[in-house]
Amino acid sequence: MNNVDPQTLGGGLEGLPRLVFDIVLGLVKPLFAFNQHDSFLYWPFLTTALILALLVYVVQRRDGGSGFFQRYFSRRIWGHPSAKADYKFYYINGVLFPAIFAPMILSGAWIGGWAQTGLQMAFGPGPNFLTGTWTTVFYTIVFFLVYDFGRYLAHFVLHRFDILWQFHKVHHSAEVLTPFTAFRAHPVDLIVMATFPALTTGLVNGAFNYWSGGAAGYYLFFGLHALVFIYNLVGNLRHSPVWLSYGPVLSQIVISPAQHQIHHSIEERHWGCNMGFALAIWDAMFGTLYIPKGRETFAMGLGDGTESSYHGVIGMYWQPIRNVFKRKGSG
Repeated sequence: MNNVDPQTLGGGLEGLPRLVFDIVLGLVKPLFAFNQHDSFLYWPFLTTALILALLVYVVQRRDGGSGFFQRYFSRRIWGHPSAKADYKFYYINGVLFPAIFAPMILSGAWIGGWAQTGLQMAFGPGPNFLTGTWTTVFYTIVFFLVYDFGRYLAHFVLHRFDILWQFHKVHHSAEVLTPFTAFRAHPVDLIVMATFPALTTGLVNGAFNYWSGGAAGYYLFFGLHALVFIYNLVGNLRHSPVWLSYGPVLSQIVISPAQHQIHHSIEERHWGCNMGFALAIWDAMFGTLYIPKGRETFAMGLGDGTESSYHGVIGMYWQPIRNVFKRKGSG
C-alpha cells in the first residue's frame, strides 16, 4: 500500500464537502498509523520491534520462564487498566491534538527563517559555499544531534519544574509499558516536547540555509530524517516488556530500551535518570545517566498510589490541571 497523503485526496473539495472530509479524515487517521512514516506505529518500526523481541527472547530464554507470547503479550500487560487507558487516550488525543493543540507548537521553519534573516541583516548575503554531498551528510548529523538535544532539554524541564511535572505525570502514571504508552502524553507535555527541538533545529536550519544559500538539506529515508528513522526502528521497545540493554560501553552513547524502562521505575535509585531519547551523551553531560549492570526488576508508575487517577481519558486531561490549581491554592 502506497503512503499517499490523504490531504491530496480531498484537494478538489471546497465548502461543506471539504469540512466533512477533514472531520472524517481526523477521525480515521489515528486508525491508520501503521501507514504513516512519522508515527511509532508505522509498519517498518513495528516489524523491526517484533523481530528484535524474538531475538532477545531467543538469547534470554536460557534463563527459563515463560514462552514468547506469555512473556511479551500476556493479558497481564496488554489487558492491564493502564494499557487499556493508553489505547483510549491514543485515539482521543490523536483526534484532538492535531485539530486543537498542534497550532500552539513553535514552528521550526519559522525559527529557521528568522535566524537566516537575522544572519543576513548582520553579515550580508550568505557565502553560498556549503553545498554538496558532504554538506548534506554533515547537516543530517548536526540536525539529529540538536534535535535529540532539544528533546532532552524538554524532558529535563518537564521533570524539574513542578508545574510541568504535573502534566508529565500522565506519561509516568503508566504501570505497564506497551508501544501505545509512547502516546500517553498530555497536550501540554506534547507542546513542550515539540517546541524545544523545533527551537534547536530551527536555529541550526537557519544557519545552514544562510551559509548554503538555502540549499541545505538532510537525507531522508521513507520520508523521514534518516537517523530518526534508524532510531525509530528500536523506539517501540522503549515502551515494552522487552529488556534490551546495550551493555556498559554502548549505553554511554545510546539510550537502550532497558535504560528508558528504568526511567519509568518507581525505585528511588532510578528517579530522574535516563532522560535522553536516542543519545545517552546528554545524560552523561548533565549527570542523569544510569547504566544497569544486569537485568533489573522494578515496579513502574508514580509510586504514590495515584496512578489509577490517570487511567481514564478524563483523568489524563483534567487531573494535571486539578493538581496545578490545588498546589496553587495550598501555596
